[in-house]
Amino acid sequence: MDVKTIAVIGAGTMGRGIAYAAAFGGYKTVLEDISSRVLEQAVAWIRQSFEEGVARGKVEAGVPEKALALISTATDVKDAIRNAELIIEAVPEELEMKLELFTIFDKFAKTGAIFASNTSSLSITDFTDITVSRERCIGMHFFNPVPKMKLIELVRTPHTSEETVVTCREVARRMGKEVVLVNEAPGFITTRVNALIGNEAFNMLEAGIATAEDIDKALKLGLNHPMGPFELVDLVGLDVRLNILEYLHSTLGEKYRPNELLRKYVKEGRLGRKSGRGVYEYPQPKAAEKKA
Repeated sequence: MDVKTIAVIGAGTMGRGIAYAAAFGGYKTVLEDISSRVLEQAVAWIRQSFEEGVARGKVEAGVPEKALALISTATDVKDAIRNAELIIEAVPEELEMKLELFTIFDKFAKTGAIFASNTSSLSITDFTDITVSRERCIGMHFFNPVPKMKLIELVRTPHTSEETVVTCREVARRMGKEVVLVNEAPGFITTRVNALIGNEAFNMLEAGIATAEDIDKALKLGLNHPMGPFELVDLVGLDVRLNILEYLHSTLGEKYRPNELLRKYVKEGRLGRKSGRGVYEYPQPKAAEKKA
């Protein structure tokens, strides 16, 4: 299938990153969110990310202007998906929300459109089996921050057609990404491994085996991880990690039981960078600086 237009549903952290990648790949891109303010922030973030790419020598001069011209926004899902050959949902990990979206995709998308989900943990069939178009449903798991991370996990359900896989491989290639193909299972590859590492790091912290700083330092210098497990969970969000662990615990068993210190931090509102405090503390800009 020849993809010319990509609709990205949800303009949060992942959605805006996926829209960046789609426009970078030369696709006409429609970014949807119910909030006009979020859409404005997303487009500003995409523009800044392109500028940073040029400054780092990762994006050629002239590319940002062309890419940004390919991006439009919408506040209604039906309007956003109407002309798209590929629809990628990037909404929160809530099954009911995804079920509702895929029902809308099935009813209002153009004939032959591919429906993809950026879910990082849920089984794709849990919300795609309701569709008539099951052979055109697939997982496309991007990684944060999307402009810098090279990987996409393509998650194939028992019903996904080979044509759908081939098409999404080509889209990923044009976005400048590398692909691994995963047969559907909760957590895929990276989420399952990363959840275990992060949870064990909390177990060690709770037991007083080492400080958070030293645990992070050990994994970076000893195992060559680019970020320590606590740096990463603060970036992703402790609430997001807890939700993933709870889902994996319910589907894959006891080894994924969430650590109690993680639960305590989330209950206290220590969600990571987005709240100003997670495992570590992050200075928040003053009100005057925010307005500027």
